[in-house]
Amino acid sequence: MSANNGREQEAAGTTSLRFRVADMDCASCLGRIEGRLRKVDGVTDVTGSPVARTLTVEVDPGRVGPGRIRDEVGRLGYLARPTDETDEDRFRQVTWTGREARIAFVSMGLFIVALLLRVLGVQPALFDLPFRTILLPDLVFVAAAAVGGWNFFPRGVKAARALSLDMNFLMTVAILGAVGIGEYMEGAAIAFLFAFADLLERYSVDRARASVRALMDLAPDAARVIRDGQEIRVAAGDLVIGDLVVLRPGDRIPADGVVEEGTSAVNQAPITGESMPVTRTPGDELFAGTISQDGFLRMRVERPAAESALSRIIRLVEQAESRKTRSERFVERFARYYTPTVTAAAVALMVIPPLLFGAPFATWFVRGLTLLVIACPCALVISTPVAVVSGITAAARNGVLIKGGTFLEAMGKVKVVALDKTGTVTAGHPKVDGIHLVDGMSEEEVLARAAAVEARSEHPIARAIVEAADAATPPWTVSDFEAVPGRGARARLDDVEYVVGSPEFLAREGVAEGMEPDLRHLTIPEKLQHGAGSFVGVAREGRVLAWISVSDPPRSGAAEAVQALRDAGVERVVLLTGDRPATGRDVARRIGVDEVRAGLLPEDKVKAVEELEARYGAVAMVGDGVNDAPALAAASVGIAMGAAGSDTALETADIALMGDDLSRLAYLYTLSNRGGGVIRQNIAAAIGVKALLAMGVPLGMVSLIAAVVVGDLGVSLAVTLNALRLAHLKPEVPPHQVRRSSHTRPALSGHV
Repeated sequence: MSANNGREQEAAGTTSLRFRVADMDCASCLGRIEGRLRKVDGVTDVTGSPVARTLTVEVDPGRVGPGRIRDEVGRLGYLARPTDETDEDRFRQVTWTGREARIAFVSMGLFIVALLLRVLGVQPALFDLPFRTILLPDLVFVAAAAVGGWNFFPRGVKAARALSLDMNFLMTVAILGAVGIGEYMEGAAIAFLFAFADLLERYSVDRARASVRALMDLAPDAARVIRDGQEIRVAAGDLVIGDLVVLRPGDRIPADGVVEEGTSAVNQAPITGESMPVTRTPGDELFAGTISQDGFLRMRVERPAAESALSRIIRLVEQAESRKTRSERFVERFARYYTPTVTAAAVALMVIPPLLFGAPFATWFVRGLTLLVIACPCALVISTPVAVVSGITAAARNGVLIKGGTFLEAMGKVKVVALDKTGTVTAGHPKVDGIHLVDGMSEEEVLARAAAVEARSEHPIARAIVEAADAATPPWTVSDFEAVPGRGARARLDDVEYVVGSPEFLAREGVAEGMEPDLRHLTIPEKLQHGAGSFVGVAREGRVLAWISVSDPPRSGAAEAVQALRDAGVERVVLLTGDRPATGRDVARRIGVDEVRAGLLPEDKVKAVEELEARYGAVAMVGDGVNDAPALAAASVGIAMGAAGSDTALETADIALMGDDLSRLAYLYTLSNRGGGVIRQNIAAAIGVKALLAMGVPLGMVSLIAAVVVGDLGVSLAVTLNALRLAHLKPEVPPHQVRRSSHTRPALSGHV
């Protein structure tokens, strides 16, 4: 995508135009812009991010260009400029030092001066108007109102032209109305207090923006690279695939890559959330932003810096805002009716009592202006997104990537957590731990033939057999290979048919010799028949040659993670596995799940998830993000494990656990529940306070200043502080990691 035109070619017939909108700092601003652009002929979709202050517009390039989009956004009072992903300005935090803040502080200063002049009795008359003599404090109050209102007046005028009842229009009317009837102090108070309410709203978003900026700062600006036999220093953004990077103790890793040489403890907390460093040796993955602590490493770059796991996390966190929660959609719908309804009531309050009952016009005009201030929906509109952004960025800092507020909200409603076994509950690296020979062939010969058949399979058990064989290129010609997912594989070795797989698979393939037809008693030792491991048969021309036992024990801390889920409030934990029932039951017993369903093919796992949802309610499916993709898609929430090195998992899962730590599930569930609670509290507070104030206005119990201080500034502050509590929720360190820490060097601080 070019920085000059902001264009990025998408699917056939459409173009994506990307803009930076510096003043778009709240959900209501984005909503107004989206609503206007969607009415433009040729615009097919609009998404934006107040956190990143970006706007992405899908258009038909033959009908709409960047200029038209800039003009439409400009008519609402915002400046849109083309940009690209490398724009370094997008996270710069200037809330309390920018132009708007300076205006607010000057307005406040003038207000304080005017107030002091009135209190001290310094009130010389300056000039007369038809209905009032203007005193010195009055003039200073008017100046305070004019300065503070300048944050709203230009956009308020444009909103009026666009017939939009937005915050800028309402505040412009309120300030001008108060000054027009001689309520100078109230007009000044509205101007500077609302300016500070707007700054507070920006600050709440800036806090989230700062968190993402801190993620960006994890990646170093430069790297030491070996080129032409010499070590040179280059910008991290200039690294290319295949570069050899030198890492000394304390260096941050500049890009994703693989260790070529050396050994070091690496602090991966910024990416995976792991509390302890992990040892990295040749062949192991390294992620940009992590820290090499105590050893020398030479790394081969696998991805350029712009495509690292860290960069993808940042992009996905930015994009997460576009997936709105049900609560956000409710608030937006409510605000669409609330604002015009209260505005109409404010007009009625100004007009009806004086006309019908002869009441004092000035009194009821002020009350109408007060209701007009209460009609501003800003505090209500920010009540939900600020909590969502706070929760999503907090999760990202702790190794959990939530792809949108809708999934944050959905996770809190989960009743059942379904866990895949291989690669999730277990490490997914099974090992051959026994061979029972049936037909006179040696163990080495059996393994060699089984490995030749399984060499093209991606199943973990197949890889375990290939690793155990540890053989060179097989001496046979392999043909007619076919794999049956979750069951086994068949192939011809020098035109002799071999079948490797589960007992059921062998039976289906017509293998009879070496196993009973009803499969209740297999001709293998008791150890293999009742042990925790899986076992596969190796058959030649319909006759079993041997049974191979393969085991994959549960991860350290899996049992504690299951108990933590229960403690957090999950009603039921279920284990789903394609393995045999004996293996599933053994793993289930060791980790303490409520139910195990074994012998499942991928489509069976989908049915299991659907049955669990029908019986208990919302289900979260936890898997590896690739092999379990159908079940992850079928679940209420799909969670991928160990996603840091997987493009597929990062792009397809609803939620991704960046590391392999199951304890993050309880943290995720707790965060989602608390996030849901915060959202409900914020909505109730915003609506409740404004409703109480609105009822008090006709009775003369609420002043203009109280409407601003309590109804907007106060509520904005309350919902912001309440939402930011989510940022302080951190996962507990699992007991097995605490035990390990006694003999492991402490991790450097890698958290944001």
